[in-house]
Amino acid sequence: MVTLPENFENYEEARREGFLKVKALKEKGVPVVGIFCTYTPIELIHAAGAVAVSLCGTSDEPIHYAERHLPKNLCPLIKSSYGFAISEQCPYFYFADLLVGETTCDGKKKMYELLNEIKPIHVMHLPQGQDMDHAFVYWREELLRLKEVLEKTFNVEITEDILREEIKERNRERKILMDFYELGKLNPSPISGCEINETIEALGFQFDRKSQCDFISKRTKELKEKYEKELKSTKSNRPRILITGCPVNGVRNKVLKTIEESGADIVAFENCSGVREKMTLVDETIDPIDALTEKYLNVSCSVMTPNPRRFEALDEMIDEYQIDGVIEVVLQACHTFNVEAYNVKKFVTEKKHKPYLYIETDYSELDMGQMNTRINALLEML
Repeated sequence: MVTLPENFENYEEARREGFLKVKALKEKGVPVVGIFCTYTPIELIHAAGAVAVSLCGTSDEPIHYAERHLPKNLCPLIKSSYGFAISEQCPYFYFADLLVGETTCDGKKKMYELLNEIKPIHVMHLPQGQDMDHAFVYWREELLRLKEVLEKTFNVEITEDILREEIKERNRERKILMDFYELGKLNPSPISGCEINETIEALGFQFDRKSQCDFISKRTKELKEKYEKELKSTKSNRPRILITGCPVNGVRNKVLKTIEESGADIVAFENCSGVREKMTLVDETIDPIDALTEKYLNVSCSVMTPNPRRFEALDEMIDEYQIDGVIEVVLQACHTFNVEAYNVKKFVTEKKHKPYLYIETDYSELDMGQMNTRINALLEML
């Protein structure tokens, strides 16, 4: 029997709905796999007949639970993810049959050891770089290891034909999502950066992939029509901002909202909650495991050293989205993005000749005043 948490009735309506949705899915016998990161090859999970769902980790609400076990000066995303898990407030973690993590950072991989005491978790071990000959071989073995775990856990066989179909379907989804993101290339943009971010985050908690695609396609069409009918004749004089760095879902209100309320338009996201994983498709013509290995190895996260693909993406996006300024958002204690920010600033200011602002923050509101001042100072330059 599928049961709800003991304190279910105390949750707010949206969270209760989330629990009931996953409960209904479980009662139909559909396996649920909780994921954390864009390095996770979702195609393999879908090919095993399971749904892949992003786990909660974008609120400071459960952090006090996490700090019973984790250091206070740890990344807020890690603390939030762990806090949601141990407090039974995340429906997707609560009902997950399996978790899939990855060794992107030291904090996460040690946190996974604690999660494994609550739920079974399979951790994928990333190579440290992308271009070494052995990196492809190593990462391919990790995909095969995940495939074996999924097959054993759910008592299924992931055939080449099934995997090829899932690759095609996921590529179709990426194209639809990129059409939505690329609304930001229009001037003026028919959609705010906050709405883009909210919409994409919400999709991560949905299970009906067809409904997801239909919704995004419809919304993209509506906004393109709005642009053609109402906006096309006038260019906006608001600065066009690109957000780069860490995932920003947990700081949407304090950072993104502040930027847009201060008079700028966020039109592009070069981060994990943006286009980072979606810009390139999986090759449908070669061996599917090779294709997935190549695709996910090339995600341009700062954990890779060196990380040239991130700078290639920034170069392309600054031009294509007509960017006036770049704001890098780094979560507290995210050492790889923190260190890489030095080279990002050099690239943006010296090679692209654009203003750059670095913001290091957490999920609290303690730095709101200082952040407001710094954002407004940047926008005055523009």
